[in-house]
Amino acid sequence: MLTNNHCPMLEIGDWVKGSLLSGELIIGYIESLSNLDGVAKVTIVKSDNKDIIGRTIALLTNQLKRLPAANVSNKEQILFLIDLALSTGDEEWFNELSSKLYSMTQLVKEVKA
Repeated sequence: MLTNNHCPMLEIGDWVKGSLLSGELIIGYIESLSNLDGVAKVTIVKSDNKDIIGRTIALLTNQLKRLPAANVSNKEQILFLIDLALSTGDEEWFNELSSKLYSMTQLVKEVKA
């Protein structure tokens, strides 16, 4: 776990936002951290620079801010996150979201019955 001025603790898997030294904004998730160097390898999911989307780049942890955990409250949000999990290859997250979607569907069926 790393600490910096923007975020008390960064961990592998955290969703972060930040900016490159050239000024482009990024959103992605942490693949790995180096405690010694203060560097995080971030897989870019969204950016002003379309050429880096999908790539993993090294950024200084002081360039990053952890994004708050999303509170998913409806089917459309879960479906969007499932698509994101598929596009990032995160099988564990996909399974978790699919289970949440199934539970939500079952609850709706029970209410309608």
